[in-house]
Amino acid sequence: MSGWDEGAVYYSNQAQFTEASSEAEAAAASTTASRHSILLKFKEFIRNFEKEKNVFPYRESLVNNPKFLTVHLEDLLSFDSDLPSLLRSSPSDYLPLFETAAAEVLAGLKMKVAGDSGEMVEPQTGEVQILLTSKEDPVSMRSLGAQYISKLVKISGITIAASRIKAKATYVHLICKNCKSARAVPCRPGLGGAIVPRSCDHVPQPGEEPCPIDPWLIVPDKSKYVDQQTLKLQENPEDVPTGELPRNMLLSVDRHMVQTIVPGSRLTIMGIYSIFQASNSPTNHKGAVAVRQPYIRIVGMEETNEASSRGPATFTQEEVEEFKKFASNQDTYEAICSKVAPSIFGHEDVKKAVACLLFGGARKNLPDGVKLRGDINVLLLGDPSTAKSQFLKFVEKTAPIAVYTSGKGSSAAGLTASVIRDSSSREFYLEGGAMVLADGGVVCIDEFDKMRPEDRVAIHEAMEQQTISIAKAGITTVLNSRTSVLAAANPPSGRYDDLKTAQDNIDLQTTILSRFDLIFIVKDIRMYDQDKTIASHIIKVHASAQTVSNDSRTSKEENWLKRYIQYCRSECHPRLSEAACAKLQSDYVDIRRGMRQQANETGESAAIPITVRQLEAIIRLSESLAKMKLSYVATEGDVAEALRLFKVSTMDAARSGINQHINITPDMANEIKQAENQIKRRLGIGNRISERRLIDDLTRMGMNESIVRRAILIMHQRGEVEYQRERHIIVRKV
Repeated sequence: MSGWDEGAVYYSNQAQFTEASSEAEAAAASTTASRHSILLKFKEFIRNFEKEKNVFPYRESLVNNPKFLTVHLEDLLSFDSDLPSLLRSSPSDYLPLFETAAAEVLAGLKMKVAGDSGEMVEPQTGEVQILLTSKEDPVSMRSLGAQYISKLVKISGITIAASRIKAKATYVHLICKNCKSARAVPCRPGLGGAIVPRSCDHVPQPGEEPCPIDPWLIVPDKSKYVDQQTLKLQENPEDVPTGELPRNMLLSVDRHMVQTIVPGSRLTIMGIYSIFQASNSPTNHKGAVAVRQPYIRIVGMEETNEASSRGPATFTQEEVEEFKKFASNQDTYEAICSKVAPSIFGHEDVKKAVACLLFGGARKNLPDGVKLRGDINVLLLGDPSTAKSQFLKFVEKTAPIAVYTSGKGSSAAGLTASVIRDSSSREFYLEGGAMVLADGGVVCIDEFDKMRPEDRVAIHEAMEQQTISIAKAGITTVLNSRTSVLAAANPPSGRYDDLKTAQDNIDLQTTILSRFDLIFIVKDIRMYDQDKTIASHIIKVHASAQTVSNDSRTSKEENWLKRYIQYCRSECHPRLSEAACAKLQSDYVDIRRGMRQQANETGESAAIPITVRQLEAIIRLSESLAKMKLSYVATEGDVAEALRLFKVSTMDAARSGINQHINITPDMANEIKQAENQIKRRLGIGNRISERRLIDDLTRMGMNESIVRRAILIMHQRGEVEYQRERHIIVRKV
């Protein structure tokens, strides 16, 4: 009994503890046995799952690509009904088991190789990453709550930010500073850390100093690491309730999924809903150890292509047959145009242009790497109260992907992309703007004329090259913005003024105008018969204000049109026929000749230039018209309709406003001549005067204001006077 009084604690294994300890041992043994049996099931699944007769997809995939293995949960369910439920309820426990099973199967499948000594040895196999995928519907980001913690979830959204790659330790190598004993401590996956023990388990020898509390030093060089990256996922714009801010979710990706996603990509992800202690938690949560931030550790990810980004990508056989039957009708084009904004009276050509914009042309990739856009851009310019914004709202509801924004409330960064510093890590990351989020869809920009010129210039590249180049804060990258632009604008004076030239009414730069395929001048014409018809139509719309049955029918029609657009965009990519090419070539040359002749006669160039971009616009319109009919060839008829649309929109806009060939009566001509003489008498050569002051002076002399304005415009067209800053007039020659 020597040593019994040294202060150590002794105990005897008494009878009352026997039952409890045996229960704990039995539970541990059963857990080990069940884990082993599940490991065997996973190995059997990878080895023996047959998709077809003698086709083993997972075994072959593992041999061809030993780094990772994509597993469909539906296949796992058909093999064993218990395994998917285990993965869904405790993914953190069973996913590492699945990866261990995959690594063991891979080692068994590989042939033995010759070692250094010449003997045949087992091949070295690394870790295998398991990626899960499923056909179930994603849940809403807003519905994720505490009940989902540590469970497998599936959500979809848009990536708006991606961090740099970091090295995440899987095992931390510790060394005791007293006894130099080493230990490897596992790290929790995702954003979790390692739990370092407080004390060393080394038993000191007699005379040796015991190890103190917290003796461990971390040796970073001997620790094991994997690549890790954090992403920020935002709700799809169409899923955000009206008036709400879109929600964000932090994502963590590791190993082979790192650097596969850029901001602006639409994702559907499967992951483990986890929690972590945020370092930058608010001050009122300081010391609140129970409060944690949620994030999702991704275990499976698929990029949603533009055709399937909203609603299911698969079309049923009945739907496909219905679409093909509808496309084979003679009046398909008219039927689609009648479904475009049916509550708006008139504007037939604008509706046809909007239909072309929704379907879009064919995108082309040339052998030298140049990409030609297939998206159609449309500008509606004109008087207020001509339903321009209603067209934009209709397109926002109907297009498979759409973002609506107003010119005054949008900045260059909000439309393209912005670089933001993360408050916790202090590093810069990229956030995509409206045109990046609408990749593969439509951006509707209202009040286009109210945008600041520098903000408008920012979307030049996005409208033609369909990319957004960023070089800020050390981040140099290119984002995709393959999107159509539908813009609505008012003339500078608020209303379209026929007494002004096209340049004065369309107060936008030539560089931005040439990027619009179609430019419509929408006027509010005061005609008794037309006013009566429009009033009758609007009163009828208000009077029969959407009964329940009508509402459901309307939404069903909108949904059908959306699905049809989605099907056409994904299935049909038409090209011009040879006859259509010849017709288009001759017509384009004639248009250029006519514009040159008009410029020679009037002495000034058109407000809207007719360039090769306009030729490409007619090609896109022709392809869009063919796509509506699910035709793979754009015919001469499609080219003729595209040319007609181009002439009634852009060509008419270029010729709009006053010119020298205006029909004026002899009395009016005499009054204009008198006004010109008064202006010349009032001003000497080189003198400047405000236009408003000159008009007021001549009006006080008894002249009609419209006659004075017309006289100034005619003198301006002849080059006798010119406008300078702040609408000052300077006389050049008399």
